[in-house]
Amino acid sequence: MKQYNSFKVKYPDALLLFRVGDFYETFGEDAIKTAKILDIVLTRRANGAAASVELAGFPHHALDTYLPKLVRAGLRVAICEQLEDPKQTKTIVKRGVTELITPGVSYNDKILETRQNNFLA
Repeated sequence: MKQYNSFKVKYPDALLLFRVGDFYETFGEDAIKTAKILDIVLTRRANGAAASVELAGFPHHALDTYLPKLVRAGLRVAICEQLEDPKQTKTIVKRGVTELITPGVSYNDKILETRQNNFLA
């Protein structure tokens, strides 16, 4: 969770999709928002020392399905990817935010509404 929290501090106003293996996971308030908007299960994850945190996630291959829904809900989304193969490291997997998507700067056709004007100012 330390690694997740370090990215969340850098992107406090963004919903952080954190890649863990074959899933994108969200935690805490982000998980609550994600579960509600995407209509997916909200659960809890043990976080050591009797603490637990809300968790919601989805398979990485479903990103093209779920990302447009988050952006259309008006959220700024930071996608944090694994930058190395977990099988090749014995320490914490190196990760980094590779995309920051907002309703105003989306350039992906799957995210934009095709039946309405999309202006870039």
